[in-house]
Amino acid sequence: MANKKSVRVPIRLLKIEQNGCHPVVSAKLNNRSIRMVIDTGASQTVFDKSRIEELLGKDALERIKILSAGLGTSKMKSMLVHIEKLKIGEMVFSDNDFVVLDLSHVNNSYTLMGMKPIDGVIGGDILKRTKAVIDYGKKEMVLKKP
Repeated sequence: MANKKSVRVPIRLLKIEQNGCHPVVSAKLNNRSIRMVIDTGASQTVFDKSRIEELLGKDALERIKILSAGLGTSKMKSMLVHIEKLKIGEMVFSDNDFVVLDLSHVNNSYTLMGMKPIDGVIGGDILKRTKAVIDYGKKEMVLKKP
């Protein structure tokens, strides 16, 4: 149950294959609409490189010297982007650095299934910080203000 210190965010369930689904939320990145998959198995929130370049410009990206694992690949070179404002429902995350990866393989799969691409993945960093509860029955995610 949500109270004044929590936010309810509607989710859409994208049907994947026969019995699977991906929960997706609408969000705002610096006041521009984006689509993000909720991934409880992702350690960090990440954004798609091509989409960030489109929204913020190539100069917004900073290369870092670590490799990121996961997202259906082996290891990928990572970049960081400073986001002034990420809004998920009524929950606002201000002045944060996020990882940027090439999510083209994910978006290619979505396109092959007739779905719109995503702009990023909400991962464990945000889910843990906000004590997120994902309710598939009510098709909502409840976030508690940190």
